[in-house]
Amino acid sequence: MKHWHKRFETIGLARGTAVLFVVVLAFATFPSQAFAKYASIVVDADSGAVLREENADTRNFPASLTKIMTLYMLFEAIDTGRIKLDQDLPVSANAQKQEPSKLNLRKGQTIKARDAILALVTKSANDVAVVAAEAIGGSETRFARMMTVKALALGMKRTQFRNASGLPDDRQLSTARDMSILARALMRNFPRYYPYFSTEQFAYKGEIYGNHNGLLGTYDGVDGIKTGYIRASGFNLVASAERNGRRIIGVVFGGKTSAWRNKHMAGLLDDGFEKVTRIAKAARPLLETVEFEPPLNKPVLSAAKRPSGKVELALAPTKPPPPPPETAAPKAVAPAVALGVAVTEWSIQVGAFRQFALAQAAVGRASSLAPALLEDAIVHILPVQSRTGALFRARLTGFDKRTASKACTLLMAKRMDCLAVPPPQGTEVASATQ
Repeated sequence: MKHWHKRFETIGLARGTAVLFVVVLAFATFPSQAFAKYASIVVDADSGAVLREENADTRNFPASLTKIMTLYMLFEAIDTGRIKLDQDLPVSANAQKQEPSKLNLRKGQTIKARDAILALVTKSANDVAVVAAEAIGGSETRFARMMTVKALALGMKRTQFRNASGLPDDRQLSTARDMSILARALMRNFPRYYPYFSTEQFAYKGEIYGNHNGLLGTYDGVDGIKTGYIRASGFNLVASAERNGRRIIGVVFGGKTSAWRNKHMAGLLDDGFEKVTRIAKAARPLLETVEFEPPLNKPVLSAAKRPSGKVELALAPTKPPPPPPETAAPKAVAPAVALGVAVTEWSIQVGAFRQFALAQAAVGRASSLAPALLEDAIVHILPVQSRTGALFRARLTGFDKRTASKACTLLMAKRMDCLAVPPPQGTEVASATQ
């Protein structure tokens, strides 16, 4: 078994003087590629209790399961008023050039946010994923960083996003367990929007698109969520089903074919429902160590088919109770998301501090003093052990030698300490307490 060294890393998303800090955990040794391997998990949606798992923490390519997080971010933007359901979202050249599956949108066109949701749920449209990413994050790259930060906040310990669609990228990885966490969070935090995932058909500009989830309408109780496939991943699926007031979530990575995946998922769900029924009859928790949460807010769905074949969703007329707050991001001493990013570029160090908060403040001040140079830098807050105790080195990385030197010259001219640091021969590591 490989021994993974760990280090602390903070992603900085800066624009002007605003810097977003979230602590993430990186693997010092990162494989050049991951191979599609079978993995699965079945959980009780209400409690999170694991009913069955196999290779649930193996990191593999999520493919279009990535779009579950893209939709999560879109729902959040709508709930906070940043985007409206009937808002027209612009299509860029970057969105237009995405590989299929897509709606074949063209640069200069627009698509309403509501149609974007339905296109992502049913057609799994890659061009629409980029439209949503750019509307929320300004660029797909920035949006992918936001997705990874959100994964951390939700407790997805081994997930890294590099794009909004799930198209191939060796560094975009997740696990069956993390996807089950995301599915539960989506239902818990956005019950008003969850019914979109049961849409079987979507009509757009004269075309009708069917949902890729073959279990909808064929497996009793399934009402979502999302399929995924690229050649490197195999056939993936996150499915949710409810029977007799009990909801379970199943995740499969690495299916051999779509038919095999669907049949296998049906078997996993059958086994899951048998277990939760047996548990309910026994009137005791499945796992004594599990903390049970209140039941999920159940979405209300009314579907009426029009001649066009489009399914209109009538959500609950009353506003649901506010969702419980998301899991807070772990503190600096216990980071909790996997990022496969080695330090291979020049960095600048703006101090070493006894307290993590002071290191945060230092990189924030540096970003405000040199925004043009440091706006897109990645922030590393690296814990080290000195002779006098623990220190936190405050660094920003992602530069070539010339830019690092220029940034330090500018900061020192503004009376801030700065040191240009070359790429390490190996990967800097520090132990982390989990």
